[in-house]
Amino acid sequence: MAEVGELYEKKINCPVCGKEFKTSKVRLSKLRLVKRDSDFLPYYEGENPVFYGVFVCPHCGYAALEENFNKINFQGRETIKKEVSSKWNERSFLGKRTIEESIAAYKLALFCGELLEDKNYELGNICVRLGWLNRLKEDEDEEERFLSLARELFSNAYYNEPLNNESMNPLTAAYLIGEISRRMGDRDEAIKWFNTVLKDPEIKSNIALEKMVREQWQVVKEE
Repeated sequence: MAEVGELYEKKINCPVCGKEFKTSKVRLSKLRLVKRDSDFLPYYEGENPVFYGVFVCPHCGYAALEENFNKINFQGRETIKKEVSSKWNERSFLGKRTIEESIAAYKLALFCGELLEDKNYELGNICVRLGWLNRLKEDEDEEERFLSLARELFSNAYYNEPLNNESMNPLTAAYLIGEISRRMGDRDEAIKWFNTVLKDPEIKSNIALEKMVREQWQVVKEE
């Protein structure tokens, strides 16, 4: 059960249908980080903000990560109306989300993102979170499926997209490719990507990430 006041409602104007709706978010003041997995999945006391990272318009079915929700052009709006809204049965994701509801929201965001031909790293961010949610659900097959998709998308992004933005940078992408490879038992690929990070001169400016890479590099060596 969430504490009273742990969630709050935020009003959103949908950029596709123009209607207003409410979505739930976790109060930052209530967050108490317990631990973080080696691929960045955070665990909190109480509600986990990862569950609420996707905004879903209950009226038209448009869904996206919070940071990308308003980044849609005219052609994108028309695509969503044709491919999603025309088949959408109104459904609200307001209030405390179950893990199944959160997974459904992220899958819808992934579908919309694919329709809109979002960048690889943006789709990868959705897939890695779907991997996390299935880990919390203890569904190993689905966790591996989405982490594998995330690895492929991050790899494509690393080689083909500019990654100097708030959502992703080359060091983080390379580390995640390596760590996901380690989790999937792909030892050689994991070592290759960890070495890629450690050889990058920029790593010296990110002490925390360098420490994580060296720790996971040691783990994969021992495995």
